[in-house]
Amino acid sequence: MSDDPTAGRTAPGDERTADGEHTPDPRRWRALSVCLVAGFMSLLDVSIVNVALPAMQAGLRASAAQLSWIVSGYALTFGLVLVASGRLGDDRGRRRMFVTGLALFTLTSAVAGFAPGPEVLVAVRLVQGVAAGLLSPQVVGFIQDLFRGPERGTAFGMFGAVVGISTAVGPLLGGLLLAWAGDADGWRWVFFVNIPIGVAALVAAARLLPADTVSTGGRRPLDLAGALLLGVAVVALMLPLVLSERDPASAPWWLLAVFVGALLAFVVWERRAKRVHGHPLIDFALLRTRSYAVGATLGMTYFAGFTSIFFVLTLYLQNGLGYSPLQTGLTMTSFALGSAVTSALGGRMVSRLGQPMVVTGLATVLVGLVVTDVVLAATAGSPWTGLAIAGPLLVAGAGGGLVIAPNQTLALSEIPHTSGGTAGGVLQTGQRIGTAVGLSAVGAVFFGRLAASRGDWADAISHGLMITVGLVALALLLGVGDLVAARRRARASAVAGPARATGPAGGR
Repeated sequence: MSDDPTAGRTAPGDERTADGEHTPDPRRWRALSVCLVAGFMSLLDVSIVNVALPAMQAGLRASAAQLSWIVSGYALTFGLVLVASGRLGDDRGRRRMFVTGLALFTLTSAVAGFAPGPEVLVAVRLVQGVAAGLLSPQVVGFIQDLFRGPERGTAFGMFGAVVGISTAVGPLLGGLLLAWAGDADGWRWVFFVNIPIGVAALVAAARLLPADTVSTGGRRPLDLAGALLLGVAVVALMLPLVLSERDPASAPWWLLAVFVGALLAFVVWERRAKRVHGHPLIDFALLRTRSYAVGATLGMTYFAGFTSIFFVLTLYLQNGLGYSPLQTGLTMTSFALGSAVTSALGGRMVSRLGQPMVVTGLATVLVGLVVTDVVLAATAGSPWTGLAIAGPLLVAGAGGGLVIAPNQTLALSEIPHTSGGTAGGVLQTGQRIGTAVGLSAVGAVFFGRLAASRGDWADAISHGLMITVGLVALALLLGVGDLVAARRRARASAVAGPARATGPAGGR
């Protein structure tokens, strides 16, 4: 094989999956728009609630613990059901699972908006997280089903833009809603805004999403025991992480031992299920696919750094500098704009450029974050801080757009479309775990420095961003290592002879 500059994971146009003949669905782009709208809503609810927490505390007289669960409970149950719901979509029909999740999400948004007290809101947010977890893997599964070759990269580029924008623009939309509806009940509109969008998406889904097909081989067993063991493992890992963001000492870290035990039991059970009936919840052959394993690991590491940026910046701007929710959201907008532009471009170009695009994007994010830290230090306490960091955040966002969608496209490039939901669920579970790890680590350092420095917000944000930068740098090292390893394999294959070549992109 030649020493191609695009060596790395196989580009989507070079797939070696046994998909057979594929006739494009003429409604595929309109169906994708429905998926993206629903995906945007579910991901937006991770970040939009944060700026409304002070209003919730005042309006509902919620305790600090209840406020934490309003945010953390959603993230916890979201991650809990991703893999199982992806498998259900693969086996029982993506459209059925998508519509179920979307309807439940819309309903719980209405109930959350009318919540009379914090206990009800916490309970509804747990159910809303389940709804989001039912919905999200189906989006990836539909993209795998409906698109092939370079078109799939474009579709994932659009999905990557949704991921980046929904995460970054949440504070802005929340701030706008609070400014419009007022502090007393403005937080309710954070949930009410989902209702008309959800209803419209349900109507469009009925018209545009492809009908579910029944497999001629019959339904596979659901592997409920495997789903239960994996669920226990995910909860045992994520619960102490999400509860440690503000007070690491009070988190139930003993659950990590439960996580290890449940994970080992899950692996043993899945191997048994593979032997007995051949249909485990997760086929470990997925994880033996190098492009998928590397993409999942890199994505989890990047999300640990990527999502924690907005956590510490929101705290610093609102609590440290006295910004309003709207001003805080406007400051974050430049990241969303940069991500939106490059996600679309990255999706189109990934079939030609491959893994080097992801590495370039990670390096750009790293530069943007380092400059952001420098600018924050130079403008500490200045009323122009928000405006000053808009430029470096734009650079970081532009880099992020070259990471999420291309990495996901490359990770799934060798996965059969019939396993798209399960594979997408595993990827997204890794992203949720990465997010929890990042927020826990950054939050511990941020609040620890804030306490040690007796309220020095500038010192706290600087140390918090160091952890964020370190996590993104680790993702960059993984990407570079993958690229170097792929080029070494390409040279070895070229020396061994063209008969052993695997393709122009070199695979992973």
